[in-house]
Amino acid sequence: MDLTQRSTGIATVARRRPSRILAYAIVALTIATAYIHLGLGGLLFTLNAAGYAALAAALVLVATVPHPLIERFAWAPRVGLAGYAATTIVAYLVMGPYFSLGWIAKAIEVAILGLLAVDLQRTYGSPSRLLQAALASVGLAARSRPEEVA
Repeated sequence: MDLTQRSTGIATVARRRPSRILAYAIVALTIATAYIHLGLGGLLFTLNAAGYAALAAALVLVATVPHPLIERFAWAPRVGLAGYAATTIVAYLVMGPYFSLGWIAKAIEVAILGLLAVDLQRTYGSPSRLLQAALASVGLAARSRPEEVA
């Protein structure tokens, strides 16, 4: 695991790059559900597939490119994908139609949510630290006071 120290100008924050195996599993499942939605036809399903594909590409960037700007916003594609998958699941449950391939896609999306939860826990440690990282990335974090030397 790659643990580096980066200075955000507000506080020094330890950042971990996501586990490549975990990131690739999330990307593979995301591409699988994108493929399922693309095969269903229609504008709504095609746009859903395009959204999943874009989020998968963003996750690949986070997992593979060690650039400070990408590391700064590494939380965004993860949180975005979690919200996107959750919204897709809820929309399916509300709208239907219910059929076997739809339930398979929903199972994949639940797996995506589970793996994202593991990834976010490993990377940030807690929801409050994730929120701190998100706020710091857009310059809204409270300034930390320097440690006093005794």
